[in-house]
Amino acid sequence: MGQVSASSSITVAATPEKALAALTDYETVRPRILSEQYLDYRVLEGGQGGGTVAQWTLKATEKRSRDIKATVTVAGNTITETDANSSLVTTWVVAPSGSGSTVTTTTEWKGAGGIGGFFEKTFAPLGLKKIQGQVLANLERELA
Repeated sequence: MGQVSASSSITVAATPEKALAALTDYETVRPRILSEQYLDYRVLEGGQGGGTVAQWTLKATEKRSRDIKATVTVAGNTITETDANSSLVTTWVVAPSGSGSTVTTTTEWKGAGGIGGFFEKTFAPLGLKKIQGQVLANLERELA
């Protein structure tokens, strides 16, 4: 099993505080910025910041989907979503950038071994980066 990772960033014209507040609002903002690959999104506990538990199905391709139940922790400018159903962890880091912020999201998990793992490590990050890019673009529009 190898580590699989995908990361994407965007610079937005919002303060780090405003970007962090939007990203940690799992009740209102998060559903608006998710791309069409996120199905059946709902908040199970909390909804604002750390301690939130949210659930959704991520449909990566026509044949591949993953049920995610994410528990949220927030430490400074970093949001971590840890999936209870797998090794998948997504982090969001907000950093000052000029008069705005750079938002970086990274998703990592332990992939399969063997030839299947090779293909997963090669192709899954490409698809996930496309999904991340859509969510980040939606965040940028939300903050505008």
